[in-house]
Amino acid sequence: MRYFFILVLLFCINLQASQNDGEKLFKKYCWGCHHETSMAFGPSFNQIANQRDSGQIIAHIVNPKSNYQSLGYKRTAMPAFSQLNAKELQDLTNFILSFKDK
Repeated sequence: MRYFFILVLLFCINLQASQNDGEKLFKKYCWGCHHETSMAFGPSFNQIANQRDSGQIIAHIVNPKSNYQSLGYKRTAMPAFSQLNAKELQDLTNFILSFKDK
């Protein structure tokens, strides 16, 4: 039982670290066009989280020009963020998905 508690605690710590890393990436790359819960130049993270899954979010971050039509947009002004590594993409995606309605 003690090992299970330690495992759960480590998972929670890792999840919180991922959330913090995702928030830092949001502030560095996304905040100019996206806000957490309100429409800015681009849709809010709340709207994105409620309409897309993890794979769609990552695909759009990496290559928006090839994904915008499948997401229902007429055009895209979003730049590609292909310089992000896999962990950064997942951390940012997890942060976005944290705004999904419960």
